[in-house]
Amino acid sequence: MNYRHAFHAGGFADVIKHIVLVRILTYLQEKPAPFRVIDTHAGAGRYDLTSEEARRGAEWLTGIARVMQARFSETTLPLVAPYLDIVRAFNPQRDLTVYPGSPLIARALLRPQDRLTACEVEPKARKQLVDALRRDTQARVVDLDGWTALPAFVPPKERRGLVLIDPPYERKDEFERLAEGFTEAFAKWPTGSYLLWYPVKSRRATDTLARHVARAVGSGATPGKALRLEFSVAPQTAEAGLISAGLLIVNPPWTLAGELKAILPELEKPLGQGGAGRFRLETPKP
Repeated sequence: MNYRHAFHAGGFADVIKHIVLVRILTYLQEKPAPFRVIDTHAGAGRYDLTSEEARRGAEWLTGIARVMQARFSETTLPLVAPYLDIVRAFNPQRDLTVYPGSPLIARALLRPQDRLTACEVEPKARKQLVDALRRDTQARVVDLDGWTALPAFVPPKERRGLVLIDPPYERKDEFERLAEGFTEAFAKWPTGSYLLWYPVKSRRATDTLARHVARAVGSGATPGKALRLEFSVAPQTAEAGLISAGLLIVNPPWTLAGELKAILPELEKPLGQGGAGRFRLETPKP
């Protein structure tokens, strides 16, 4: 199946990924030193929810649309509000017609001293991203394959920041490329934070990736240095599309695990299809 951003814009996987992205960047804002966000497979940045691609699966209707209407507890609301506020800013007329991708969500959280490097090689998506960030002195769109950019752009001169790796998974060896690319980048910048997204279709592939990342960062000896989060909205079947997705978070903020334990249970009901969704949050083992 095609995991390109446009087909899944605003779906449950975007919601989970972008809530985590916002929580990490909000934490980075707490120190005055600058940080950089490197988005290796950035996509178009801005998605029209009335477009043919978005209408084909209409995943946003059971994703961001439900979450925008959900009621959260007093504990969770302040944690998800920064993300929801960014989405609302792209929809000033109240009707939900636009969903911001990772680079524009990250851009919304940059302070004057922070920077964004967004890589995209697909011509149409790159042009849209360039248009969205035109004349932005804090953001740079790079016409470079994300796997090439990953080791080339770390460590950034800011020495603080986040690398988001969210490839389209169109090639059979994408999990292997992700594991190799992360390992090479982490060896060069072991103090950076990394957010790795993946679809859950093969348990063998996802478990192998998690073990590879755990070995690379030594999380078995240092609990909390990596987190594994998976969220499912329905039981997995051979015919199902994208109903389960995961994140590997390397060098997460020390607050993140606790925040996710508050947030995720309150997303199970609005994001679940035909019943409550479910999540798992753990420290990956080598």
